Amino acid sequence: MTLATKRAMTAYAFLALPLAFFLAVRFGPMLYMMGRSLTSWGLLRKTSSFVGLGNFREILADPVFLQSLSNTAKYAVFGAPAVIALSLGIALLLDLVPRGKGAYRLIYVLPYITPIVAVSWVWRWMFQSPPLGVVNAGLAALGLPAQEFLNSPRQALPSILAVNVWVELGYCTTVFLAGIQTIPSEVVEAARIDGASARQVLRKIVLPLLAPVTFFLAVMEGIQFLRIFTQVYNMSMQATGGPLNSTKSAALFIYQKAFVNFEMGLASAASLVLFAIIMAVTLVQIRVLDKKLNY
Repeated sequence: MTLATKRAMTAYAFLALPLAFFLAVRFGPMLYMMGRSLTSWGLLRKTSSFVGLGNFREILADPVFLQSLSNTAKYAVFGAPAVIALSLGIALLLDLVPRGKGAYRLIYVLPYITPIVAVSWVWRWMFQSPPLGVVNAGLAALGLPAQEFLNSPRQALPSILAVNVWVELGYCTTVFLAGIQTIPSEVVEAARIDGASARQVLRKIVLPLLAPVTFFLAVMEGIQFLRIFTQVYNMSMQATGGPLNSTKSAALFIYQKAFVNFEMGLASAASLVLFAIIMAVTLVQIRVLDKKLNY
């Protein structure tokens, strides 16, 4: 064997173990779930029978599951763009700060590195009715009426969404700021010497050069919001996605079917539906954003 072949075989040998582990941990359970989605498997049942696509027909006819898909779409459609826009604006402002940039970056990233369960319960307490809730206390100090927030079918989902946007801001801001700092200063200075305004520099230079970063964050945040679970579980009423299922996400629906009702076959079918939706949305994002950003 040549030296190049020996190096390639060595690389494949070292890659084989983590690849085998990945296939066993990821694809093995996925294939098992696909098989179980076609059966009436339940943790409390001694036997299970083949039902074909019956589980899929049942969950797609379930109004609660359809509402959870609608709620999940709202989380993604409103949450991901808000995070991208806000984090980009914050990163642009932080780049203008001459000193203490690291301290500001740490402040913004703290919510992201804090355990999400702790963040959810703190915000749940802050959204409580007077006199416990800090947010309502602030509204009262401004002479505004108290709000129901998590106890209202209309306000609960936006309240949870706002918390998740706040949490994700730190990560996206850090990534955007890192991208901004990689832009060559000579290009910006040359544009300003040629008479370009700050807005023109932003539109013609900064944003196009940040296109790969924007593309990456848009895809990742879309997936993140479509998989939202922890915040809904910990902030909604009795961890059920209430009130009136107004905050229930698809991931929480799957959890309840599997570990509350022990209907594993239905939970597996719902998991595959959610997986297909996330895969389809991700592929569309990649196709559309790749052409639109044109980097």
